[in-house]
Amino acid sequence: MVSPAREHGIAETPRLVEQTFEETVAATHGLVMVDFWAAWCGPCQANAPVLDELAEAMEGRVVLLKVNVDDGPALTARYGIRSIPRLLFFKAGTLVDRVVGAAPKTVLQSIVSTRAS
Repeated sequence: MVSPAREHGIAETPRLVEQTFEETVAATHGLVMVDFWAAWCGPCQANAPVLDELAEAMEGRVVLLKVNVDDGPALTARYGIRSIPRLLFFKAGTLVDRVVGAAPKTVLQSIVSTRAS
């Protein structure tokens, strides 16, 4: 079955939950950008298209995954997430960088370019 988002040509970003977080991040090849967000967070909603564009433009260099903080309080606590949006960057399962707040696309591109090498 094709999701409604796929029918309209919009890629669906995988959502992570506590039970699959470590395994998914470790098993994902290359740089992983994890977006901690919430539906009620205005800056998160404004930042989402920027993250999607970046992941699409830099396909093969970075993979975008998302964690809804309302669904993952233990993950949120484990990574010290006190404000959102918050991006964590992982490589080979190890945290290598983080961004607090809605960063400009150029800042994120720079992190991806530096860390994906």
